[in-house]
Amino acid sequence: MIAIAVQLVLALLGAGIGLSLVDPVQGSTPSAGGFGIGAGVYWILSTIIALGAGSYATARVVGVRDRFDGVVHGLTIWGVTLILTLYLVTSAVGGIIGGAFRTVGSVATAAGQGVGATAPTIAKAAGVTTDDLQSQASAYLDAAPADPAAMTPQQAQKEIAEQLPNLAAGGAKGRQAEDRIVTIVAAQQKIGRPEAQQKVDAAKARFVATKDETITKAKTVADDAAGGAASTSFMVVVALLIGAAASAFGGIAATRRREGVVRA
Repeated sequence: MIAIAVQLVLALLGAGIGLSLVDPVQGSTPSAGGFGIGAGVYWILSTIIALGAGSYATARVVGVRDRFDGVVHGLTIWGVTLILTLYLVTSAVGGIIGGAFRTVGSVATAAGQGVGATAPTIAKAAGVTTDDLQSQASAYLDAAPADPAAMTPQQAQKEIAEQLPNLAAGGAKGRQAEDRIVTIVAAQQKIGRPEAQQKVDAAKARFVATKDETITKAKTVADDAAGGAASTSFMVVVALLIGAAASAFGGIAATRRREGVVRA
């Protein structure tokens, strides 16, 4: 209990110190990297102090007279504190965060699955009848003219958007989709097919380049994230080992003090 209490007090103190350094008005807020390094060092130091204090108190109260017993008591405090800390995090903070994400997920699911069910209710509240909704929907679904020259710009854009999946699929459908897109571009911009084909080819090249760049960036971000996670895991292991050493030292320190009292 002493170890956990000291750890919580030092954590709150560290949070207060860190937040006091945030000054968006003056623009003097430290960088995220600086915050991360400072928080890591502070966490290790606070862990050493908390576990050392808890282990010392345990060995002192129990009255161990052997250094090995002091080490065992210190490591026991280290293990119990670690288990209790993980329990508190997963049951309290983890529960709150998990509940928040579950709530967001439920809302998103309801929004995705319940549009058809909620539309009549919303329409009724707004004074719109089902016939009005059907009429408006049919207006959205009106077929565009077959002649690209007779299309409005909005209809042309909609037609091109509908052809893009077939264009990406390739094959016979892809060739048909590309031919249709070239025809629409030529008719809308009043240019010849060769010039329209050049515009479509340029747009395709830009799209492929953007897609490749996005994939490369995604791979880089994933690689950086994996490296950061690995580094964090190693740092946590090192911090836990340092905490174990601090606990063992606290137990030994109390044992030495006890032996001195007995000899006196």
